[in-house]
This record gives sequence, structure tokens and C-alpha cells, in this order.
Amino acid sequence: MSDRDSGLRVRSKIWLELDGKPVFGQGREDLLRLIRETGSINAAAREMGIPYRKAWSYIDAMEKRLGFPLVVRQKGGAGGGESTLSPQATALLEKFHSLKKNFNGMVDRKFTRLRF
Repeated sequence: MSDRDSGLRVRSKIWLELDGKPVFGQGREDLLRLIRETGSINAAAREMGIPYRKAWSYIDAMEKRLGFPLVVRQKGGAGGGESTLSPQATALLEKFHSLKKNFNGMVDRKFTRLRF
């Protein structure tokens, strides 16, 4: 029975650690991508189903641990503010996506060779 016939698929998670503590993974990646798409921390948090305060605390913790800003916030008046990603955050997202894609491809190839 091959993995194609059995429906078996291998899944894995990848995250980045700093000094042995997780600093960036799938959830944080989702948050930054949603901020980029919506232009709002609040809208991104709503879409993820988490409180704004929690989203903001994730961003704050990542920025402190990484040592560079991820989200550029512009306070707004009646129309509200806007949040955009810093160039470093954009680079982090691109590199993390590439890392995941390459890692998942490698794991998939290895799993296929095992012929479950």
C-alpha cells in the first residue's frame, strides 16, 4: 500500500526560536499576513478570533525579542489609523514562507520514499 493509496500524509510544524524560546511560528505568521492584508491589527485579530489586546501582545513580544519593529502603526482620527508591516517583517514573512515550503517538500519526499 502506498501513501497515495492509503491517504496517509505527513504533517509537521516549523517555528523559529531565540535563546531556546519560540519567537515566530504559524500563528504569528498568520497574524502578520492578516495585518498586511487588512491594514489593521484590530481587523486581523477579529479575523483570527482573538482579542485585539492578545494580538498586540504577540506583536510587542516579537518586536522586543527580535529587536526590530514588525508593525508600523499610524494613529488615526475619525477614520481610524492604519498598520503596515515594516520591511523587516516583510522579509521575515518571505523567508519563513520559503523555509516552510522547502522543509515541507523535503519531508514529503522522504515520506514518499518510506512507502507506507
